[in-house]
Amino acid sequence: MSNNEFAALVLEEREGKVTAGIQHLPTERLPAGDVTVRVQASTLNYKDGMILKGLGRLVRSYPHIPGIDFAGVVEASDNPEFKPGDEVILTGWRVGEVHWGGYAQKARVKGDWLVKRPAGLSPDRAMAIGTAGFTAMLAVMALEAHGLRPGAEDEVLVTGAAGGVGSVAVAILAKLGYKVAASTGRSAEHDYLRALGAATIVERSELATPPARPLLGERWSGAVDAVGGTTLASVLASMRYHSSVAACGLAGGNELSTTVLPFLLRGVNLLGIDSVMCPKATRVEAWERLAHDLPLDKLDALTSRAGLKDLPALAERILAGQVRGRVVIDVNEV
Repeated sequence: MSNNEFAALVLEEREGKVTAGIQHLPTERLPAGDVTVRVQASTLNYKDGMILKGLGRLVRSYPHIPGIDFAGVVEASDNPEFKPGDEVILTGWRVGEVHWGGYAQKARVKGDWLVKRPAGLSPDRAMAIGTAGFTAMLAVMALEAHGLRPGAEDEVLVTGAAGGVGSVAVAILAKLGYKVAASTGRSAEHDYLRALGAATIVERSELATPPARPLLGERWSGAVDAVGGTTLASVLASMRYHSSVAACGLAGGNELSTTVLPFLLRGVNLLGIDSVMCPKATRVEAWERLAHDLPLDKLDALTSRAGLKDLPALAERILAGQVRGRVVIDVNEV
């Protein structure tokens, strides 16, 4: 394959059915942008699974290259902030949804969407963190901005703890000195979560039914909710006075059945975490903190690896809740 071509996992839609296959495309097919990146690695997120299966109308135009994040090296640039050879990361900006994404050996994007990869963070480790880890760090930063500190009276809860966002959130919070309670519905993951630093395991069933009352006993000093729906309603009912919940997940649905009582009588803050359009300065700070505050040696415990060819099968597994932690995608394995 010449330098003017690249391999990619391409989605096609025919008669309402989405199919995926490896194709070799000319570089001139890449979308508009002022920076061309030679992609080294991407990762698999729940949203990627939905896109690969054609769910949720997240993609409106085909053919399409999915992959909502990537790490790589700048190949060509018309942006003064970046030059060929710069090592970069991209998360967000609806890449992999409305703009061709990271499941390809090349990508062309706006330079404003990129951040330089922190020193010492390899492409694989950057994508072991990926959008999920980036989202987890944004959640921790939001909780800290609203007063959470190590030594808090009660534990900090992480829901969906065996998933991508949850796993990294548990590891970050434990490394920073918080007492962490990890919620999961998978008994096989208890030892895995304890190895990441969880002090307590909370069965998902405890949070999966609507709370009996608008306010329950005060239980959590803070929470990272990666599930949503009824789980989020249950968490809100059990928060301590003037605590915060950083919410970033919709696996449990986008409906929220609660009352104003947690907010009025306990002063609970509900913090929405948006990893797509967050400001550049926040994005840079989050990645720098991930390189220093995340126990990188624990990434191996929550990371597996696969190639582009493996993605259709992996989409089925992540949607069924059968993928633990993070999956790094080697875009050169086709």
